[in-house]
Amino acid sequence: MQLPRLPLNSSALFQFHEDGFLVLERFFTVEECDSMRNQIQRVIAEMEVPPHCRTEFSTKEEEQLQAQGSSDYFLTSGDKIRFFFEKGVLDEKGNFLIAKEKSISKIGHALHAYDPVFKQITHSSKVQFGVFCFVFKELGRKLGLERPVIVQSMYIFKQPGIGGEVTPHQDATFLYTEPLGRVLGFWIALEDATQENGCLWFIPGSHTSGITRRMVRAPPGTSTCVEFVGSEMTYDDNRFVPVPISKGGLILIHGEVVHKSELNRSEFSRHAFTFHVMEAKDTSWSKENWLQPTPELPFPSLYT
Repeated sequence: MQLPRLPLNSSALFQFHEDGFLVLERFFTVEECDSMRNQIQRVIAEMEVPPHCRTEFSTKEEEQLQAQGSSDYFLTSGDKIRFFFEKGVLDEKGNFLIAKEKSISKIGHALHAYDPVFKQITHSSKVQFGVFCFVFKELGRKLGLERPVIVQSMYIFKQPGIGGEVTPHQDATFLYTEPLGRVLGFWIALEDATQENGCLWFIPGSHTSGITRRMVRAPPGTSTCVEFVGSEMTYDDNRFVPVPISKGGLILIHGEVVHKSELNRSEFSRHAFTFHVMEAKDTSWSKENWLQPTPELPFPSLYT
């Protein structure tokens, strides 16, 4: 079994609990990253999205409600592989204004279940034993990571010149559990992520204050499929720290840590594969979350 070149240790684990995120350089090999990039090109080549289903992806609340919030295509994507596009790449009829492969913002949300390459990466021994077994061994009852399940996955492109900003947010706003603290994000850099091409920024320690906003399914008969309850806090830009990472690096992201990324104004893309895992033991997944397990795809166990 091949474990990360930079092994997890007690110091790294302490850092994760202090900051709410942890950077592990060279966690995946160049070959593994290239296999994911090559596979996504095959997925794009077979992409078929009817014009009326083409949705521009945004993290701004008003735009989310206008685009994803009114679209069954988004709401029912939890157990499918679906395509979401950058702002300004579609005309009024949903036709592409630029090459389709340059227009995609992200592909989600079940690559981990239906694509063999991404399924293998998600369930790799590095993830199962290099992360979760270590965390369980070190923390035992404190985290109790005994029944981790995969709730979603995404391939993010951050296209050169147009890759949209991701506004400050907490993942638990969209993936809410009771109690909180049961969701962990895995963010894999498939290319070097720099300040120029839109690396992640975090507020260290911001995972300890709960959440103030949730995106929930709207009641039947309303104009949108989802709505926001509560409001996002206003964050001081000076509190954010950039977290550049090299190709193959992994960032572990606590479900409540505040993070963002800037618009990619460079000529280089910033591809990443990300997935979220929930500890299912003694945890309640909110029935109000936009993403729900289905009979076709119950949340699969991380352990194989």
